[in-house]
Amino acid sequence: MTIEHAPRPGLTWWTTVDQVETVVTDTTPEPEPPRPNRATRRALARAKRKASR
Repeated sequence: MTIEHAPRPGLTWWTTVDQVETVVTDTTPEPEPPRPNRATRRALARAKRKASR
């Protein structure tokens, strides 16, 4: 826990960091990777078109 100073003198507030543990077993399926963004998808398609020429 840390103390951070507010913009005005004399005011402070407390900041807490919460940690959450997740149990992963060998039988837990891996999550799907996130879908590539539009720019990446377009670059992959462009490279695929160029390679097929």
